[in-house]
Amino acid sequence: ANNCLLARRLVERGVTFVTVNFGGWDHHSKIWEGLEKKLPDFDQGFSALVTDMHDRGLMDDVLVVAMGEFGRTPKINKDAGRDHWAPAASLLFAGAGVVPGRVLGATDKEGGQVVDSPIRPADVACTIYRTLGIDPQKQLQTPDGRPVQILDEGQVIEELFA
Repeated sequence: ANNCLLARRLVERGVTFVTVNFGGWDHHSKIWEGLEKKLPDFDQGFSALVTDMHDRGLMDDVLVVAMGEFGRTPKINKDAGRDHWAPAASLLFAGAGVVPGRVLGATDKEGGQVVDSPIRPADVACTIYRTLGIDPQKQLQTPDGRPVQILDEGQVIEELFA
């Protein structure tokens, strides 16, 4: 929660990109015990961040993204946990013109495979770059003159904003 407060204060002072790391979600065993400890802190910190930024009129200009680097297996493993799972994950976007309460995409009934409106990691990156005012198709030059494109693929997730 304190890191979320610090993030809000940094944004108020003009910092344009802030990362809040809230690790410890790698529950390969005893997931229920782990989540019982993690979820209240995340809920309190994240909701306070969004509420504070909204109350201060910052949410129109700030994109808040809550995500991990992958999803979790739909089925509990033998150690009462969940393992890494690339086919499906959940992300949360708020602010910067994102329509509140919208759900995009769907998985099968087991939560294992995307069956509607898949969103790729490159699409997430493209959306974040565009929101930051960075052209994701822009080509940059390395110090030795080699051209490098910011993103090779990806589309803005327009449905977030429409």
